[in-house]
Amino acid sequence: MLSVRAIKRGLVSATLLMMSGVANAASDGVISVASQHDVNQTAERMLSILEQKGMTVFNQVKHSDGAEKVGIELRDTQLIIFGNPKVGSPLMKCQQLIALDLPQKALIWQDEAGKVWISYNDPQYLAKRHQVAGCDPVFGKIAGALAGISKAAAN
Repeated sequence: MLSVRAIKRGLVSATLLMMSGVANAASDGVISVASQHDVNQTAERMLSILEQKGMTVFNQVKHSDGAEKVGIELRDTQLIIFGNPKVGSPLMKCQQLIALDLPQKALIWQDEAGKVWISYNDPQYLAKRHQVAGCDPVFGKIAGALAGISKAAAN
């Protein structure tokens, strides 16, 4: 029998998925949002939004540029690594191993059909993966922020 907590998590995840125009992801625990812009424009929009929200951007990795340097053709693919210690630190206090998946990452990539996506780890998946207990409100806050940031960068 499902617990009330499990049902609430499922409802929150389902609601966020519906509200953000999310596509089904090929990987378990990944949320993908379709972008109306190319990869560079989407990345620029995301970086601007993160800055406006006071987030720390730790790095931007242009995987396709790196691949080109070694003679491999890769569709445009960029990774933005960002976070906020006010949010991430409480999670690490609940379960220190979650630091393996922090700071947050957003992959901006182009698929075979030329469609651009923003993909990121589902916070509820991370909670389950690391068996985090006692931080449900923090995960809800992160889920809402990631959905909002991605939607704004994509539209």
